[in-house]
Amino acid sequence: MTAYANSQGMLIKMFARFLTARKLFTVFTLTGLGLGLSACEDTPSSGPRIDTSAPVPVALLLPIGSGDPNDALLSQSLENAARMAIADLNGARIDLRVYDTAANPDIAAAQAQLAVDSGAKIILGPLYSASATAVGAAVADDRINVLSFSNNTTIAGGNVFVLGHTFENTAERLTRFATRQGLDMITLMNATDTSGRIAGSAVSQAALAAGGTVMANISYPLTQEGVIDAIPQVREAIEETQSNVIFLTSNTAGALPFLSQLLPEAGVDPEEVQYIGLTRWDIPAQTLELPGIQGGWFALPDPDRTAAFEARYEIAYGDKPHRFGSLAYDGIAAIGALVSSNGADALTTTALTQLKGFEGVDGVFRLRPDGTIERGLAVAEVIDEQVVVIDPAPQLFSVAGLQ
Repeated sequence: MTAYANSQGMLIKMFARFLTARKLFTVFTLTGLGLGLSACEDTPSSGPRIDTSAPVPVALLLPIGSGDPNDALLSQSLENAARMAIADLNGARIDLRVYDTAANPDIAAAQAQLAVDSGAKIILGPLYSASATAVGAAVADDRINVLSFSNNTTIAGGNVFVLGHTFENTAERLTRFATRQGLDMITLMNATDTSGRIAGSAVSQAALAAGGTVMANISYPLTQEGVIDAIPQVREAIEETQSNVIFLTSNTAGALPFLSQLLPEAGVDPEEVQYIGLTRWDIPAQTLELPGIQGGWFALPDPDRTAAFEARYEIAYGDKPHRFGSLAYDGIAAIGALVSSNGADALTTTALTQLKGFEGVDGVFRLRPDGTIERGLAVAEVIDEQVVVIDPAPQLFSVAGLQ
């Protein structure tokens, strides 16, 4: 137990840094949860009719002016990716109009209304969920749809769609794959904060739908004591329930580095229990060096498509895109595809939620009538600190789902 005790000491020293590092992720995914129900309660918008003989006005709402350098960097990447997508369109013409929101819901709503009053037929963005909810409400009476960059599904519904990679979609992909391998008895770990609860719920619901069972759910407060105290609880739960999967919902900027070290040291052997992660285990790349995730599984977009997009972006703009930059490309790609094939009704809710979906730079995706998104993801395994795809991303949709 000496190594375990030493790891506890390391955890205490590093925990403050972990809480600071996770701030941006939490703000991006969860800001505005209290406002989410208002968007879901709206009657779905049918969308405006458009004139395809002229360029279609599209408003791009970005968090420019917030004072946060991360927002400025991401905004530039989103705009660049949107313009790349426009250049790639085959026939459709887009009049892209950029509006600054300062990452403020009130400003975002006002800018959205200005955009619509100036002729915008659809809104791409904003980034943060509170702003997306405010924008959706502001333009609902104008029957304008909003393709937000958020991954927070609690804001989805009515005229608001989420383009981000969601917990629910990732959990569905991973649990389906695991149960096909006979790995259907899950011990789930999630934090007790809002993000952790949503992540845990996503895994529980996905497991049920896939035919798996959450045998035990260990929740821990985001404190050094909370993480340490959860370790023996997990070990005991796995032993008592004979779980063959441990599902970790924490991200790399959160508790994942500590859990991936402390759990194996406490006896949760990755050779006997399949480790699965709800978040990306390859970002940052140093995560792949963690001992506990060797042999573990996580989901990611088609890596070949992602690499091709990043290479093209770097040639065009001299730097790699922000990892969320592809969302703007996907939004424009969807809009362009619809304008090319659906005529005046291209931007209606019915058109946006077509079953065949769209081709994005990260793979296929489609928007659901409830405002959420279904993306084609690959399943990868960490082998010798490298990402190895063990189940490729699907290339198209069937009527029922991905195939």
